[in-house]
Amino acid sequence: MNDYTYKPTAKSYFSGMGGMDLGLSYAGIDVRQSLEIDNAACITLTRNFSHRILKVDICNQTVLDQERTDISVFTYPCTKYSTIADIHGTRTGDELFLHALRHLALEQPEAYVVENVPGMRKFPVVMEAMSQLPDYYITVFCPINSLTWLPQVRKRLIIIGTKRRFHITPPDGHSRVKLSDLIEGDPRYTIPKYLVKRLNGGYRDRPIIVDPKDPDAVAPTCVSHYAKDLSTRLIKDDASPIGVRPFTPREYARLQGFPDSFILPDSREAYKQIGNAVSVPVGEWTGNQLMKYFNKGGTND
Repeated sequence: MNDYTYKPTAKSYFSGMGGMDLGLSYAGIDVRQSLEIDNAACITLTRNFSHRILKVDICNQTVLDQERTDISVFTYPCTKYSTIADIHGTRTGDELFLHALRHLALEQPEAYVVENVPGMRKFPVVMEAMSQLPDYYITVFCPINSLTWLPQVRKRLIIIGTKRRFHITPPDGHSRVKLSDLIEGDPRYTIPKYLVKRLNGGYRDRPIIVDPKDPDAVAPTCVSHYAKDLSTRLIKDDASPIGVRPFTPREYARLQGFPDSFILPDSREAYKQIGNAVSVPVGEWTGNQLMKYFNKGGTND
């Protein structure tokens, strides 16, 4: 945590299991509230955070009766903007950015953050709404890759808006954790029959297999649908009867930067929430930039 005098306050929207919240808090931000519609995610948030958790649909949530904070953070669902997402029976995100804009326009915090997949850039109306707000100096970073800190390829779009001009620096010079450091010593797992079928070529796509013994090994992007299909991403393990196995929930969480003290759901729900989360180091990097802004100031030029 940075040793700054002022600890800015923040609220997060579409908080999920709290990856952004945790990263911001690591940087020294005082997170006051998380807003999330998913009940299972709210349970995870409640188990791991002491701040206010609102289980509510942003579309029905008013703005001005909430506690004001210095920072508003929006990590709304990426299903509309991702080419690989399964959108059946889920929100597409069409209206959600408008409600994010409503909350932002009415509160007008000193700073705001938007996080999403790079595919959001293909939607000019959304990008215009979230990156061309008057009275804000806005910086767009794309991609910010979790690979800077973690052995996982995960590219994201980050928009940071501030009321005063301030130079925000991209990530640089970090030492990435090795995949071998994240592997459990005594993993517990099952090998479904469909996993063996995919391994033997029974499906169109073969699994992505990584070897933790390779010092340069990098895992593919953690995805939420791993909860439904454990065969798409495998890790080599000499102790496995077939030589490979799925990632455990704890290993999946470590790939996203969550500490082992973070309480995960007991079921495969963990994979879903982890796959939807913001990588914790990305949240911390964002928080560090905002801590510098609030403590070192900016210019109005």
